[in-house]
Amino acid sequence: MKTYIFRLFAMVALFCMSACKKDFLGQTDPNAVRVVDYYKTENDILLAVNGTYQALRSSNTMGENSGLFTDERSDDTGRNDNQSNAGEPFQFNDFSLLPSNSYLKAHWLALFQAISRCNLVIGSMDKASFSNPANKIQYTAEAKFIRAIMYFELVRKWGAVPLVTQPLPTLDDVTANTFRVGEAEVYKQIVADLKDALGSNLPNFQPTGTLGRASKAAINAYLGKVYLTMASTLADGKTENLNNANTYLMAAYNMRTFGNLSEIPYADVFDVKKKTSCKELIFQIANKQGDLNYSSSIAANNQAKGENINSLKVSTGIGGNVKLDLINDYEAADPRKDFSVKFANDPTVKDWFITKFRDNSPEAGVNGYGGNDWILMRYADVILMLAEVNNLQGNDPVAIQYLDMVRARAGMPLYAVARADAGYNSKYPTLKLAILHERRVELAFEHHRWFDLLRAFNTTELVAYFKAKPQASYGNAKLANFSTKDRYYPIPFDEVKLDPVKMYQNPGY
Repeated sequence: MKTYIFRLFAMVALFCMSACKKDFLGQTDPNAVRVVDYYKTENDILLAVNGTYQALRSSNTMGENSGLFTDERSDDTGRNDNQSNAGEPFQFNDFSLLPSNSYLKAHWLALFQAISRCNLVIGSMDKASFSNPANKIQYTAEAKFIRAIMYFELVRKWGAVPLVTQPLPTLDDVTANTFRVGEAEVYKQIVADLKDALGSNLPNFQPTGTLGRASKAAINAYLGKVYLTMASTLADGKTENLNNANTYLMAAYNMRTFGNLSEIPYADVFDVKKKTSCKELIFQIANKQGDLNYSSSIAANNQAKGENINSLKVSTGIGGNVKLDLINDYEAADPRKDFSVKFANDPTVKDWFITKFRDNSPEAGVNGYGGNDWILMRYADVILMLAEVNNLQGNDPVAIQYLDMVRARAGMPLYAVARADAGYNSKYPTLKLAILHERRVELAFEHHRWFDLLRAFNTTELVAYFKAKPQASYGNAKLANFSTKDRYYPIPFDEVKLDPVKMYQNPGY
């Protein structure tokens, strides 16, 4: 009886199938286009490349409001209010970060989504028709540049990460690529992408109309920073990596269109009215003053209650909180301090806040739609990296020359004079620490400090460095929590669950 019923159902099914045309069964949604099949024209590719730059703007990748993942991990800034104490953002600076932290997961996903955009552009390049072959070369270079700096963010924060360089159109493709790859291999891909981009037809600098796009000066500077980071991170190849760092940093430096750094006043670097003409800027995220969608909010966000130095927008909070540890690190009469920070006297604040990024113009208005571009690379950074690499190579006289370029522009005593001061020499007894200090005060709040610390110290030294700080100058976050586990972020819990073996957790979490 059971066999009969089975045969009956089989015959009915066969009849139904034979009554249906194959084209009916195989129909697809006419309104749906697979992503991998979308890019057909040169303009399609251009729009996709623009999308990779759009990904840079996000507060979950590298945008101006992404300091939670960089500066707030360091000894420069951090949440110091009661609401944050109970929330997930506070975990970053308190060194109590959990793998389940939703901000951490959002950061991880956004970086990989940006990489996915780049992979789609690169993987679709040969499917599109180009009336101008030069544009194909340019767009490929731009996508590889963005992919490289996104992976640079990932590898420095998490160490070994999945390495994906092609589109993954199916779930099976995603599953097959869900595994962590060692740091050396990730850096190898970063270097390959940057070198490919450097060999393209990109200009040394972008003209005013296309500021914010990749250039050879930016690529050289990033290659220098990548090699410098590799020298302090990877077990092998330190000498070669330092040599390469020096080579590419010098290439970027020699592309500059000014003579001495002192020709460019420090305040001009952050002046909204001079952002298109300032010769110190190498790579930036361009913002549009007064625009609801593409303006900058950093000036208004940093402003503390009762203040109006940053923005015409009225603040009701504490703004961009600054740790006393940084305030105490400024030398006496350093003008960069007065430009970058201010003490808010409002009774509900009574603390230091960030003033480095300002736009209190009528054009920005009471909504705080500022015109600040977000600077990702500038020449003071390159110059201080040249000081750093020469110090590591044993070329201290050359390192001091570069250090003095930045100090001279700031109006500070040159290194030979400064180290004759007992206070300075006590705080920075070595040239390495003097350079680290200079980077801190010169590049404060530009999201470099945490990475500078990772380059300067191995994990054991980093723990000792933090625990030697007075808790009173660090705020509510507990320095006692810092341990060797905090060299890297934890892999987000949901990612580990995908494959606990191939997506293994970082030690200590």
